[in-house]
Amino acid sequence: MRELLSVKDMNFTKDAKVFIRCDFNVPMDEYRNITDDRRIRSAIATIRYCLDEGCSVILASHLGRPKEGFEDKLSLEPVSKRLSRLLQREVKFVKDVVGEQASEAVDTLKAGEILLLDNLRFEKGETKNDALFAKKLASYGTYYVNDAFGVCHRAHASVEAITKFYDDEHKAAGFLLQKEIAFAQNLIKRPARPFVAVVGGSKVSGKLQALKNLLPKIDKLIIGGGMAFTFLKALGYDIGNSLLEENLIDDALKILNKGKELGVKIYLPVDAIAAPTCSQDSVMKYVTAQEIPNGWMGLDIGPATVVLFKEAIDDAQTIWWNGPMGVFEIDKFARGSFRISHAIAESPATTVVGGGDTADVVERAGDTDEITFISTGGGASLELIEGKELPGVKVLLKKEED
Repeated sequence: MRELLSVKDMNFTKDAKVFIRCDFNVPMDEYRNITDDRRIRSAIATIRYCLDEGCSVILASHLGRPKEGFEDKLSLEPVSKRLSRLLQREVKFVKDVVGEQASEAVDTLKAGEILLLDNLRFEKGETKNDALFAKKLASYGTYYVNDAFGVCHRAHASVEAITKFYDDEHKAAGFLLQKEIAFAQNLIKRPARPFVAVVGGSKVSGKLQALKNLLPKIDKLIIGGGMAFTFLKALGYDIGNSLLEENLIDDALKILNKGKELGVKIYLPVDAIAAPTCSQDSVMKYVTAQEIPNGWMGLDIGPATVVLFKEAIDDAQTIWWNGPMGVFEIDKFARGSFRISHAIAESPATTVVGGGDTADVVERAGDTDEITFISTGGGASLELIEGKELPGVKVLLKKEED
């Protein structure tokens, strides 16, 4: 892949304004307290760099999926407060994106000041990759920096269309985006072996292409989470009421057969924690993978599976993990995910975690500091692994010299 334009190579003019697309799509509780600020902290290096160069900074991000314009619970105001605390300087906030208030706030911004616009997705033009909306955003800054890896797989106005209003001297990738791309590329091109992929989460559909792309590159594949039941069903197991994607049974079988053909060892759960309903109050029991009772569902991997999976990653030199092993949001079904998190954290291998839920598991398990690299983007990191070209990255590549 061609090299990325880097914020380091930009020649900022005196008192310039820089428009930085960040990914502040952070989880909040019902009182709008931020429960995990990793994505905010990840953007600080790029913001500080631009401030140190004497610029003023306009920050923009989305949060969640607003349906119809402004929604109080999806405003970025709590993010401005947290960012202010982390940077130990004022972050101005405007409850507007491309209206008069926003324009005025941008116009009056002085060198060294920071302004955060409200949720980009309050404007329909953002997800439609609308050129007029992108042009308005571009008018805010002489320079454009994208540091939002988590949305680079989407052709949205603040990610893709906006770059058409900047030449190569005035647009670039921020430090986080560069780091994410470099890590994903090295993981696929030059992994230390054995290379083990641990894949979980609820659905096969979202990870099918990544699994197909990974198979020729890895030595072992561990499949857990709700998606494992489609594979177990493909093997003829009775899975009770467990999550199943009926239309993907054939694909699951093909992946298992392809693995055999390529000499990739594939591991599936041998036991599960089953319950009649997915709730904290539900009764639960340990069952083998072949004996999930009718009307019950598997909601976490069982203790024998934890032992099996731990043994499988014992000799790994590279581990890529995307997707939890069970319904970790409910305490009684979180143990499998936490144990796998501990095992991966304790491994001497290069460990890469992708996806918001998986990063959340690692955080809750207290293993964050032991993981080599935690990606801030789930969908984007999956698509990179699938070998796709990301729209937000493509527009920031250096032109090939003749």
